[in-house]
Amino acid sequence: MNLKSVHTFHIPVMGLAFTVDSPIRVAHYGIDSVISIVDDELIERMSAFYAKKFNFPHQEVTKKAFDYRAKRITNYLNLVDKIVQQKFTEFKKELTVNTNVQKYFGNLLPQGNELKKKLQEVANNGIALKSKLVDYIDEVLHHGAIDVNIMTKLDKENFDKKEVLPQEFNDAHAALRGFANSNLSSSIVLSAGMNPRLYSYIENFEDFYPSEAGSLTKKIILKVSDFRSAQIQSRFLAQKGLWVSEFRIESGLNCGGHAFASDGYLLGPILEEFKTKKEELKTGMFEMLTKALETKERTIPNEIPELKVTVQGGVGTHDEHQFLLQQYKVDSVGWGSPFLLVKEATCVDDETRQLLADSQEKDLYLSEISPLGVSFNAIRNTSNERLRNQRIDKGRAGSSCPKKFLALHKKNDEQICTASRKFQEDALAQLDSLDISAEEYEERRFAITEKSCLCTGLANAAYLENDMPVKGEAQGVVICPGPNIAYFDEPVSLEKMVQHINGDVNIMHNEDRPNMFIKELSLYIDAYKKTLKEASKNPGIQATKKAKRFKKNLDDGIQYYQILFNNNTLFKEQLKAQIATLNALENEIVLA
Repeated sequence: MNLKSVHTFHIPVMGLAFTVDSPIRVAHYGIDSVISIVDDELIERMSAFYAKKFNFPHQEVTKKAFDYRAKRITNYLNLVDKIVQQKFTEFKKELTVNTNVQKYFGNLLPQGNELKKKLQEVANNGIALKSKLVDYIDEVLHHGAIDVNIMTKLDKENFDKKEVLPQEFNDAHAALRGFANSNLSSSIVLSAGMNPRLYSYIENFEDFYPSEAGSLTKKIILKVSDFRSAQIQSRFLAQKGLWVSEFRIESGLNCGGHAFASDGYLLGPILEEFKTKKEELKTGMFEMLTKALETKERTIPNEIPELKVTVQGGVGTHDEHQFLLQQYKVDSVGWGSPFLLVKEATCVDDETRQLLADSQEKDLYLSEISPLGVSFNAIRNTSNERLRNQRIDKGRAGSSCPKKFLALHKKNDEQICTASRKFQEDALAQLDSLDISAEEYEERRFAITEKSCLCTGLANAAYLENDMPVKGEAQGVVICPGPNIAYFDEPVSLEKMVQHINGDVNIMHNEDRPNMFIKELSLYIDAYKKTLKEASKNPGIQATKKAKRFKKNLDDGIQYYQILFNNNTLFKEQLKAQIATLNALENEIVLA
């Protein structure tokens, strides 16, 4: 049975630590959120922390245990499920008897929500409606989803001494198994593109197959940046008898974390294509699914399973939120970076949270600090940046690399991380042997030493916020907000943030903030300029084709927005300014 959420937003995965316990914090209010299951060491320590806090038994899983990575993940997810169920049961009881709780929860619900109306009726009519409220809450309210995320590229081989372990013990495979073996009935979000071996591995787990009614115990969500990617990946899975329950569309650049820039494909036109072709995509998927299940002699659903389309990346106002829901008929809108300012929802240390609140546009930039070799959204003056620069000044560039999740670079048959001290010392020694100009030397040196230990930096906030000891070499905190965080200037309560989303209050004081589509377009203009620069440095047929393709997609996107904004009154006073910005950016492309 698919229960409709009482909210129209969700909290996407952020970093390793920032949403690692978000379901414990917000799921009892019906809010969906996503846990990263990359870092099993962080997860094991959070298991011990929360087991003690909520008086549940905890049995440590050491690295000596067989399949320890998967077991740690399974144990933590089962614990989170127990805690959420306990908190949700307690919350429902309070909701039927406590007027303060009723008022608070009513403030979290959007205008027009039926439960919000019922709570108001109880407030007005008192105890006479209490029994009806109990029944209604049981009928419509369920706890938020405890979803998990795997970045599919993080699928490093693992070894027993010097012997390579079978494929199912690769990092992402083990994480998937950890989720599959858990008691959760929720979704796995697969991000960063298709990993055929990992996708094929899902076939091994019964919970991912549909029942006769079309329901699934465990669902698959694909994070995608365009329609074609969604089509290719979903067909691959459908041919194995696996259904994709949601496409989570994310802006290529106006987002947090790694930025996977497309060739100028803008979010508005992408959403339009999904809206136009969703039913066609759904029908095609089901045909393939049916054939695959028939071949496998498995149960074939009587009806097409549910397919959702959601969106995230740069949304910051109630008007934008509503526009996405109404114009593109999406099922939910992801609010990520703004929730980094909400202590009740995310796991961020106080110093870093204040750094985010104080940040301005100039403080946020697209960096190359990720060892993956993919651009990464960053903010200046983090504790990680300070410590990294101190090591560089002392002639000790690089990290001790304790976790090795990103040790994906092969050198002399050894897997090594480009942020590690070993890699950077070798690379710098090789650089010193070259006869190049001082300017080129500094440029190359910076490119080597800029890489940061994300495995530790993206996890440390959880230890710092919860007063847990931070082990090993000091790395500080890496945080990866989207550019949108520049327009939110103070830590806020969960109630205030949700009321901002719902349009009941406004916590944004920056009147100059561009519309989310316009902001993304400006980011793509910068990316296009970078493409032109690279093409001039390394001319060739492919570079020229890429630049032309990028330009055409931007032109098409601009034309789409001009029509969209001219025929939509939702943005009202901002409309003329947005079109002027579009025209200016279009001229900029012509001049570039």
